[in-house]
Amino acid sequence: MSVVWIIRDAKPGHFSQCEGLSNALLELVPELKVETLDRLPAAQLLKILLTRNVPPEMASLRHRGAPDLLIAAGHATHFTLLVLGWVLGAKTLLLMKPSLPCQLFDLCLIPAHDQPAEADNIICTQGALNPMRPGLKKSGQGVILIGGPSKHHRWDEHSLMQQLGKIIQATDVHWTLTTSRRTPESTQNRLGALNTVEFIPFESTAPGWVAEQLASAEYVWVTEDSVSMIYEALTAGCAVGILNVPRAAAGKPNRLVRGLNTLVEQGQVSVYSNTDDLSLPRPAEVFNEAQRCAQMIIDRGWL
Repeated sequence: MSVVWIIRDAKPGHFSQCEGLSNALLELVPELKVETLDRLPAAQLLKILLTRNVPPEMASLRHRGAPDLLIAAGHATHFTLLVLGWVLGAKTLLLMKPSLPCQLFDLCLIPAHDQPAEADNIICTQGALNPMRPGLKKSGQGVILIGGPSKHHRWDEHSLMQQLGKIIQATDVHWTLTTSRRTPESTQNRLGALNTVEFIPFESTAPGWVAEQLASAEYVWVTEDSVSMIYEALTAGCAVGILNVPRAAAGKPNRLVRGLNTLVEQGQVSVYSNTDDLSLPRPAEVFNEAQRCAQMIIDRGWL
């Protein structure tokens, strides 16, 4: 039986990426065993290097099945991944562009917007992986996901409300609208005043609520700043539209914008325009980067 260990840090988004890949691997290898452990502090890693012995709690985990593959995401996991890979003789897989040389890892899955080099141990992905899966789609159901100002985007509440007004008026869809931690209070108040959508503010949603909505929705509109939500909606099999949000810097697009531009060029998503046709076409092809990467890992004979 093959075994995978996921090394996690304190950021849920990083674990979500690892979970997306491990779930896809489980679909291909149902007997696969997946374990999760926290990254180790520097002092403990040094002790492991000097003694070549893992701590007792990890030894018991190893006794139940030595890992064939270690998976991690986040800069804080780099050294734990490398040390355990060396001591346990397991393959090391990192879900990001590392802050250390890529050659140190057996495989790096790096988003195309990070412009990775070409190498045998690098797989280029469209966006970060996620655990989303399509569900049974409900006819005429749609979701609108509103973000807020960010490092790369400013905010134009008036323009956003104009876009939403036209979409709601021009489409025969039952829209469920939700916000995020970054949504300004004034925007949330105006969204709550819309009487033609089902408004559920972020603070009223339970964990996993957005994933459930995306799984069953046919159509999704997402503000451009919410990049991870755009990729999750695509993975959920939705027809996806991007609501325009002002960018913080004019001129050369940042790495996240470059990734979105690629999706537009490929016909995977639509961008709001001030036209009469605001229908959202389905993506040109199935979008499931976790599944594609999982198959490439299996093809390498690692599991």
